[in-house]
Amino acid sequence: MARIQGVDLPKDKRIEIGLTYIFGIGQTTSNRILKEAKINPNKRVKELNAQEVEQLKSIIDSIKVEGALHSAIVANIKRLRDVGCYRGIRHTRHLPVRGQRTKTNSRTVRGNVRRTMASGHKEAPKKG
Repeated sequence: MARIQGVDLPKDKRIEIGLTYIFGIGQTTSNRILKEAKINPNKRVKELNAQEVEQLKSIIDSIKVEGALHSAIVANIKRLRDVGCYRGIRHTRHLPVRGQRTKTNSRTVRGNVRRTMASGHKEAPKKG
């Protein structure tokens, strides 16, 4: 079993797919890494020898992945909030950042809670 950047790669998957289990590495980056390391993308993770694993580790160390990438993303969002730009304000209010509508949908980013103006209905005055 190969362990790269603190992530155990699934041993029965092709290495091309196995590398995508590391946060920050997608299909394209995975293929670029394998081409640089001269490793067959169809090879299974369990078929890798120690030298190939070390070669992959050295290439991936030059890429921002896992913890470093998470902290960079958090720092970027904090910068947007501090600057006070539109995207930063949307992040602060837990609303969609990229122009999506909020009257309907947008459940993912805000949970199942209404956070927009005039979204709650006022109760009708009681008679009597």
